[in-house]
Amino acid sequence: MREELQVRLHGDAELPALIYLPGLHGDWTLVGDFRKNLAGKVRFVEFTYPRTLEWSLDDYAAAIENALVQNEVRGGWLLGESFGSQILWMLVRRRRLEWLGLILAGGFVRHPTPWAARGMERCSGRLTLALLMPMLKSYGKIARWRYRHAPVTLAGIQEFIVRRTPADFRAARHRLHLLAENDPRMIASMNPLPLYYLTGGFDPIVPWPFVQDWLKKNCPSLRAVKIIRGADHNVLGTSPEQSAKAVLGWMELCG
Repeated sequence: MREELQVRLHGDAELPALIYLPGLHGDWTLVGDFRKNLAGKVRFVEFTYPRTLEWSLDDYAAAIENALVQNEVRGGWLLGESFGSQILWMLVRRRRLEWLGLILAGGFVRHPTPWAARGMERCSGRLTLALLMPMLKSYGKIARWRYRHAPVTLAGIQEFIVRRTPADFRAARHRLHLLAENDPRMIASMNPLPLYYLTGGFDPIVPWPFVQDWLKKNCPSLRAVKIIRGADHNVLGTSPEQSAKAVLGWMELCG
């Protein structure tokens, strides 16, 4: 496995750019059907994070900026999924590229329950390979139901499982630590860019009522909230068609 930041671009350079920042899992394996529903309408830019235990959120942001510039992408819309929303706020703070709008997909500003994120960080440190393998096999079985409406994503589940190594879990634990300690509320409250919030109706990982309430009270730039009742935390993967429709509608409104 390559351990530097990886980037892929889909779509013509003339199309509006949508930059996807993946969640805690750190790659593009769960977004295939969402990407498919955007084909021909946006230039979809996606990343796989390195399995670093040293990067700060600012390091993530700097590496993404460099990758975008190297690929002649000078700005666009940011789509932050879960943990990726924390990188999104760092990119907004840095203001190195020309961002047009922000979309949180199961994302957040300050995590509504940072103590739970810290608890997950501690628990994940106890995982061994002997524990991981049965978990991955069980996930593969659950995924066949979870992504039953997303055939492209379902086809990529094997790649998702192959990537889940002990090194990958250590990297995810490091990302948990970063999000638990991060507090971008000042950045979000002063953000001038149009902001949209997309989430699944069932999300025990990042409870959306807390996120929605904070955004409505503290973010004047918030334009719309979309809650897809049949989806879960991974709203882009479990409801790709509805998610794509919402994202494209928002981009058109501010295009």
